[in-house]
Amino acid sequence: MTLTGAGKIAGVVGWPIRHSLSPLLHGYWLDELKVDGALVPLGVPREDFARTVLALRRAGFTGVNVTVPHKEAAFALAHVADAAAEMAGAANLLIFHPDGRIEGRNTDAVGLRESLRAGMSSLHGKTVLLLGAGGAARGALLALNELGAAKVHILNRHADKAVSLARALGPAMQSELLPESLAHWRDVAGAADLVINTTSAGMKGHAPLELDLTVLRDTTTVLDIVYNPLETPLLKQAKGRGLKTIDGLGMLMHQAAPSFEAFFGVTPKVTPGLRAHLEKALHA
Repeated sequence: MTLTGAGKIAGVVGWPIRHSLSPLLHGYWLDELKVDGALVPLGVPREDFARTVLALRRAGFTGVNVTVPHKEAAFALAHVADAAAEMAGAANLLIFHPDGRIEGRNTDAVGLRESLRAGMSSLHGKTVLLLGAGGAARGALLALNELGAAKVHILNRHADKAVSLARALGPAMQSELLPESLAHWRDVAGAADLVINTTSAGMKGHAPLELDLTVLRDTTTVLDIVYNPLETPLLKQAKGRGLKTIDGLGMLMHQAAPSFEAFFGVTPKVTPGLRAHLEKALHA
């Protein structure tokens, strides 16, 4: 069955998906810009991802945003991909073309880059601790490299995955990538100018990270890409320590703008009004 009518329909695919603010975010822009369309949330387990995406394409969807845990699977499913997705080996946006091609893009790097630009003066020559080595970490590395970070310690529970990520992206990076086990946190945290959590730890329904933040310098900034809850246990702990924090809402808004344009053909703007709208929903 193919969807008909003037309105364009897109989706956001993840597992779980109840935490996603994407439908509310895109709905705000659809109303603001008077666009006839919709973005629907779709909870899809790992084993059903490819089959579901192909069914959505046949049904007439314009595309889907992709969230955890499907970003690397989305890249593998794409027929063509942009440079950011190619480098990251992960896609958070799939666009369905009329000729049947699926195009993969990675806008996570754009989202994090713009969030960091708004929250920090400069990352040039700085040292970053990146927590996690999955699809979101790959996009984060692209943003950090573009912003001039000198060193990025990739800390993951399984060090071999951090090593694989550093080997995959290292040759294309100006930033020095240093893969290590999360167990080495205390050994390297004292040198960090920025700590970024790219894992799902601290998200609603997920256990938080257990980290000793006393080893961080007073000038260290802590960013969590998780946005639900807006103040994750990590950010709450960092604030209690007196550190500057950046929540995941900025990244969410900025990474969504290219998706909205691809789905609906109109360029939206990230505004204080949009943030207030999303914050209200989160607090509710």
